[in-house]
Amino acid sequence: MNTESTTQPVIEARQLDLTFQTNDGPIHALKDVNLTIDKGEFVSFIGPSGCGKTTFLRCIAALETPTGGTLTVNGMTPDEARRNRAYGYVFQAAGLYPWRTIAKNIKLPLEIMGYSAAEQEERVSKVLELVDLAGFEGKFPWQLSGGMQQRASIARALAFDADILLMDEPFGALDEIVRDHLNEQLLALWARTEKTIGFVTHSIPEAVYLSTKIVVMSPRPGRITDVIDSPLPKERPLDIRDTPEFIEVAHRVRDGLRAGHSYDS
Repeated sequence: MNTESTTQPVIEARQLDLTFQTNDGPIHALKDVNLTIDKGEFVSFIGPSGCGKTTFLRCIAALETPTGGTLTVNGMTPDEARRNRAYGYVFQAAGLYPWRTIAKNIKLPLEIMGYSAAEQEERVSKVLELVDLAGFEGKFPWQLSGGMQQRASIARALAFDADILLMDEPFGALDEIVRDHLNEQLLALWARTEKTIGFVTHSIPEAVYLSTKIVVMSPRPGRITDVIDSPLPKERPLDIRDTPEFIEVAHRVRDGLRAGHSYDS
């Protein structure tokens, strides 16, 4: 067994800062962010709009470049991790091309990476099973519901089997019933694949239900006000949200969000 892979953090930020330079002056998006994410954790980032949670996720994915501190992904710089295909990224909108079938949308990154046609077929079949979309490979995005489109987007992010899955509020635009169903499916997917997941949300119940660790962030400049290790069991039926343990964690998250608003901008 490789002990290094179990002891080295998957994601580690130390004194991370990010300031955007604009025509109206600097915007301090992140300040003094310190966080460690270990292999197999499901970590949710929650906070008000503009608190830097998506910006932090984009830093992990090498879509933004920090201006201070350090950030490593699998012991590498984010850019090195990107080149090593360390993560899949799921955006707020499914972002499927309407002229490509679901299978061909999922194949797109595999085509770009140069996988053989046979391996593309094998991987598409596998991830469609994982997200319960087997049988829909020949459909076009407009023939699927919003929830099914997001599941196809998740399948695309999983297609090249990266160990890390970064998700930027993927269920925010869906109604509560569909969202609950996808939350259940995402937990089942996480249990089957043992991915390390970073998940951005505005929903306290969603963050508490899904996560092994909840990162509460303040308004700009984005800082971490609390990191909560969930006491909930890994197996989580939806009705766990009515338990005292769940409610206690939700209250702590809410208190952390209130405390964050006491910071000066």
